[in-house]
Amino acid sequence: MKYLLSFTKKDWQLSDYPIRIRRLRPSAAESATQRFKLIPWSAQIINWWQMNGTGDTKDEAYADLESQFAKVKEGGESLPRPGTGLPIEFASRERVSLYDDLAEDFFPRVLEKDYRECWISDQSSLWDFHGELSNEHLHRRIWEAYRVDVSDIESGNLAEVFERIETRSTSS
Repeated sequence: MKYLLSFTKKDWQLSDYPIRIRRLRPSAAESATQRFKLIPWSAQIINWWQMNGTGDTKDEAYADLESQFAKVKEGGESLPRPGTGLPIEFASRERVSLYDDLAEDFFPRVLEKDYRECWISDQSSLWDFHGELSNEHLHRRIWEAYRVDVSDIESGNLAEVFERIETRSTSS
């Protein structure tokens, strides 16, 4: 219905979009994480997966969605027609793909994951693979596996970590 009504005007407001508001219920594992606080409410424009808001209450989630929507609209970006959506855009993998061979070794040794079962981008970091308060435990594993100190890479960016390991490994 919102899609059909969207043809009657060109300047769409948040109220023109179909919205889903959900209460999120944490699993026992999610409740136990140290670093993350599960936000119990989510408001999302249906079919526009990138546009969502969160909050401790239903009203806070909707207000956050309004704020996110206003930022996009003020930025001059073209809005998708209500009832439709935008395609999902994946971040670049240009830098991390330079280190695919290293990543094949790194993932099981440091992260205890199979690299082929993960999708990482140039923006992926060590932080994406745990819920602890620091990366210290991974810094130790990297040191033990490669004898390279990456503790000064606060972002934990995997491309930077791989570059450091590769650079130190070839210079020794």
